[in-house]
Amino acid sequence: MAKLNIIYFSGTGNTEQIASFIEEGAKAAGAEVEVISVDSADESSVDADFVAFGSPATGSEEVAPEMVDYIEGVKEKLAGKRVGLFGSNDWGEGDFMSMWIQELDNADVSVVGEGCIINLAPDDDEKIEKCKEYGKAIVS
Repeated sequence: MAKLNIIYFSGTGNTEQIASFIEEGAKAAGAEVEVISVDSADESSVDADFVAFGSPATGSEEVAPEMVDYIEGVKEKLAGKRVGLFGSNDWGEGDFMSMWIQELDNADVSVVGEGCIINLAPDDDEKIEKCKEYGKAIVS
């Protein structure tokens, strides 16, 4: 059984909720899943078959510093790995996600699709389904 580790930072709880729905989708696709707050993650947390990182957009469309620092420390271990990216935003067009994808592409990391961005919280069926489908896509 493939293993997915979902590592996230959440300031208001929205990104944590997204992580739980991605977990549901990946489990429905047959994966073993562990959800880890970035505060509890260590270098070995990226040793799973698949990894997903979650962050809200902060400041002017930026990935949270906690997540930036963590990924910087494990980036070499991600080369050639299939990685999912997800997050929440309150305003803007989600530019933080395209910049995040580009940064990881430059490090030879294979990002699944265009990531998964949810405006505010995953609080309706459409948003929840989007998260679950992304979870399935990461492990497929």
